[in-house]
Amino acid sequence: MDDLTAGAWADGLALYEDRYVFAAVAPRRHPDWWFDVAAIMRGDTADPRGWASLDPYEDEFDRMVEAFAWVEPPTSGADVERFNTYIEELPRSSVQSLMVLLAVVGMNTSKSRDFDERRPEMERRARVLLSRFPEGTRFYSNVGWKGERPNFYEQPVDGTSPFSRSRWDAGLIAVNDTEVALIWTFESF
Repeated sequence: MDDLTAGAWADGLALYEDRYVFAAVAPRRHPDWWFDVAAIMRGDTADPRGWASLDPYEDEFDRMVEAFAWVEPPTSGADVERFNTYIEELPRSSVQSLMVLLAVVGMNTSKSRDFDERRPEMERRARVLLSRFPEGTRFYSNVGWKGERPNFYEQPVDGTSPFSRSRWDAGLIAVNDTEVALIWTFESF
């Protein structure tokens, strides 16, 4: 989206204001994008456009000395192979519903109070965030799903491959030629 602005991006991130969500974009610097993801996890990067990000652990003391709350970020080819087993590629047509689901407590829309009333605004914000990533962007998630083009409103999440030290986490990775992004939600430790 050529007309996406810093303000619109920040408004899109408000989708996650009621959740413990980490959302950050970094420049793509490595042929193997996992090393860019690792830099995001460690807090070693900043948004290449200078736009807002979310880090619920930003002020935690442990965040200053390690990749809190993430598991050890990948630093080697063996780590990359291991992390690749945690994710699957998600078609772009399913990304919006996953982005919205990451904002829903319990990640189950059928159990979310007032979801039908909140859904249009949540989807609008998800589309704003998604617009940052042009066609050709690849998306990955640690969330399990059924079918080739899942609709996450219709299939609640019943399992994930953990990326954090939290009791439970789920998220989305976006990768293109110039940027890498993480949008990740955490449940309590």
